[in-house]
Amino acid sequence: MREQLTQKDIERIEAEIEHRKLVVRKEALEAVKEARAHGDLSENFEYHAAKKDKNKNESRIRYLERMLRTAEIISEDSAADEVGLNNTVTLYFEEDEECEEFRLVTSIRGNSLKNLISIESPLGKAVYGKKLGERVLVPVGNGDGYYVEIREIKNTVDDGSDTIRSY
Repeated sequence: MREQLTQKDIERIEAEIEHRKLVVRKEALEAVKEARAHGDLSENFEYHAAKKDKNKNESRIRYLERMLRTAEIISEDSAADEVGLNNTVTLYFEEDEECEEFRLVTSIRGNSLKNLISIESPLGKAVYGKKLGERVLVPVGNGDGYYVEIREIKNTVDDGSDTIRSY
């Protein structure tokens, strides 16, 4: 599956790769070299821990590079009255008769504990691209689901202010 990323996500990933290659890799190699100097490698815990850290870093680099190779670049732009990437939306959950606020983000930034919902999650897919005031079915399991209504959309502008459209 292709990861959907914005240009900002790609820049962050490239910066992490560069940091891992230039800084973390160098530190990991030094740690392995230092631990190796302590003698018998079969019972040298520091050596095994250093090798494990080095391998973790290399795995992370390969993972991020593969993600960049296969990524689909998507735009953060959306129409004024529709839910787009990086918009904060207030949703009315009909079953619970409650409103909750979520921010739609790419999958690598999703964190449900902070109400950062991925556009690839069931809720994110359901509301992404929908209009203000629309009632949307969020599918769950085998054909079941629940309805939400889009009550408010906040667009974060570069200067830090919010543009709010309410229904």
